[in-house]
Amino acid sequence: MTGFSSPEALAEALLGVGYLPDDHIARVSYLAMRLDKPILAEGPAGVGKTELAKALASITDRRLIRLQCYEGLDESKALYEWDYRKQLLRIQAEDEGGWNAIADDIFSEDFLLERPLLSAIRAQDAVVLLIDEVDRVEIETEALLLEILSEFQVTIPELGTIGAASQPLVVLTSNNTRELSDALKRRCLFLHIDYPTPERERDILLSQIPELPESLAVGITSAVATIRESALRKPPSVAESIDWARTLLVLGVDHVDERITAETLSVLLKYQTDIDKVAASLAT
Repeated sequence: MTGFSSPEALAEALLGVGYLPDDHIARVSYLAMRLDKPILAEGPAGVGKTELAKALASITDRRLIRLQCYEGLDESKALYEWDYRKQLLRIQAEDEGGWNAIADDIFSEDFLLERPLLSAIRAQDAVVLLIDEVDRVEIETEALLLEILSEFQVTIPELGTIGAASQPLVVLTSNNTRELSDALKRRCLFLHIDYPTPERERDILLSQIPELPESLAVGITSAVATIRESALRKPPSVAESIDWARTLLVLGVDHVDERITAETLSVLLKYQTDIDKVAASLAT
């Protein structure tokens, strides 16, 4: 599956599309591609789990298919459903012959609505299947993924078992809001992505915002690292660090201090209790 000779070669390719992996991310991604195993990327929100899937799609010239998970997601939204309106029109248009004459017709390809999982299985081209925030679905829906991740096939009672035309590269992400089943974990290579070190976050900022002065990037990552040490409801993510850096550039700021940090905390933090806590610590 992979055209990369080593984790280092894969890391270099990721760098080329603007994703800065550490050694662990590059190694797990390389092994997943060599072993044809899904990646289960777990960690805080906003640390680059989803972006990893996008970057892998880019460097492998694969189309990205995304299933965004949410509470209440079921088979009809994740896998497939029948086009009931079209089926009804077909039934109403049938003057004679009765149900038996049209049953096979209305449960055919013409009436099938593909959802992301089935689209990835039936894709004739190579794809990356991103199952985003899998920890947000119920355990029953999680079980739906097991057949796909084990055999890369799905079973539709009316059509039979459909195997993957080309095995997708699968990336599941989890913010760890609930414990995933052992059965799901067993089918994946586990990758924990945490907040980056200040040095790596500085490099991420400089790659995403080339006009950002390095001295300002250092000040931003140092301040963000300190804020993350506080007991916050939601510490600032890498995405929010990037937003903050862009905000400071727009404001013409050339260095980070307590005043400008306090005035722009709403860019970094998303809960008023967190803003108040950090603002109080800056004032002392």
